[in-house]
Amino acid sequence: MTHLPTKLDEKTYESASFEQTRELGARLGCLLQAGDVVVLTGDLGAGKTQLTKGIAQGMGVTDDVTSPTFTIQMRYRGINLPLYHFDLYRLSDPEELGDAGVWDALESDGPCVIEWGEQFSDELGDERLDVFLTRLDKQAVDGQEPARLISFKPKGTRAQSIVAQLASTIK
Repeated sequence: MTHLPTKLDEKTYESASFEQTRELGARLGCLLQAGDVVVLTGDLGAGKTQLTKGIAQGMGVTDDVTSPTFTIQMRYRGINLPLYHFDLYRLSDPEELGDAGVWDALESDGPCVIEWGEQFSDELGDERLDVFLTRLDKQAVDGQEPARLISFKPKGTRAQSIVAQLASTIK
């Protein structure tokens, strides 16, 4: 099995495995810069953390990446930049974002990957990359992990550039 997801169009990919999701993330991670914001949206088990593991790999992070469900924020050291990883699942009020460290990280020295951030889209601003991950359960064979549909919705010129660069890396 190839480690590259299938490109359906310039903004949409189908991943048949965890490895393909991580490879897409790794290619994305190579493109991220300080100040970039990536908001990951999808149900439990959709692949948000797998994509984040790939992003971290693409940035040269060697630590084990897990979803910071209880700590809310993790900071990983990459080769050139740190990666700020948030899981906002347990937050419900925009005022909690400051206590969680979101504002500090957004204006810091690395990109931010935010799981469950869609509920705070107004607060996170207009310059970000929204990524939607969907399990294709109806297409799955019994006993096998279903494929994922991964769709990129760029908000702003920087995010549009990232999506175009990412598409150019996958034939």
